Amino acid sequence: MRLVSPAETPTVGRTVDWGFAASVGTKLVRPAPPVTDYTRQQAIEQLTESSRRAELPVRDVTGLNEGAAVAEARIIDRGEWVRAATESMRVMTGGEGKSSGFITGRVTGAQTGAVLAFISSGILGQYDPFASNGGELLLVYPNVIAVERQLRVSPADFRLWVCLHEVTHRVQFKANPWLAEHMARCLAVLTDDGDQDPAQVVDRLFALVRSRRNGTENDPPEPNSEGVLGILRAIQSEPQRKALDQLLVLGTLLEGHADHVMDAVGPAVVPSVTTIRRRFNERREHKQPPLQRVLRTLLGFDAKLSQYTRGKAFVDHVVADVGMARFNAVWSSPETLPLPSEIDEPQRWIDRVL
Repeated sequence: MRLVSPAETPTVGRTVDWGFAASVGTKLVRPAPPVTDYTRQQAIEQLTESSRRAELPVRDVTGLNEGAAVAEARIIDRGEWVRAATESMRVMTGGEGKSSGFITGRVTGAQTGAVLAFISSGILGQYDPFASNGGELLLVYPNVIAVERQLRVSPADFRLWVCLHEVTHRVQFKANPWLAEHMARCLAVLTDDGDQDPAQVVDRLFALVRSRRNGTENDPPEPNSEGVLGILRAIQSEPQRKALDQLLVLGTLLEGHADHVMDAVGPAVVPSVTTIRRRFNERREHKQPPLQRVLRTLLGFDAKLSQYTRGKAFVDHVVADVGMARFNAVWSSPETLPLPSEIDEPQRWIDRVL
């Protein structure tokens, strides 16, 4: 599926050898937890069935995607997820063309593959709106098994609970096809170097360093402006900063909405949902070893957790105030998505949009 016009095509994808990234990534994935053939087959069958069972309750709660066919999920292992992720990234970044250089492509491909290998052991599921078949729900069964064992919860309940969240993402994108187009346009801007003057980039970096040295790092930070994101903003052009804000806000909304739906549907269909939610939240907050904490920060995991919390608070507030039907105005167009300033102040979004 082609989502970016040639004039908008970003350049970053052409500097990555995506085939090499997939090859490196699949070789570096951590071994999955040992399971018997019976357990593996049971997990695959149960996740397949759970993804079907989750669809209609999610549609009922959200009021989205009424009457559409229920698509099958693809149940995969860690290596298959890496290959799927590299293909999705290739499409998102316009990387169909030849690399700008063999060595450059191989180096960036190896780096990308290594990052994806690290991430692959933590992904439970994912909806890929950029898959070649028009969108695909992926469920990574070794990781689901590993987490349900760690939490010591009912496998059947946990698998359905996971599917409620991931199926919500599928419903979001299937009911609102413009979301994928919007993401692709933002990404095209974000990954396009354009005609930036390197001197201006250096000046912005020095300005950031000076502000830290002068103590302004103690001022109340803007949302998502700390750490790696702060440095990233310093080297971006104004259109890139706007595109990054749009992607962050959209991600926050999508994750928060999925968490809201999961909690709204869960009590009716997942008997042990209270235990699962409590133990899962404890796991999210569990302190990691120093090296893993650094990697998680660099790869954006902490920002991801913030998305769940802030996004769910936004959706909870709006739905409680105006109901789900009126909340769904958020899916009308890019203009009705929350602004960065509205995610933490949902009343401002209600006043502006509703």
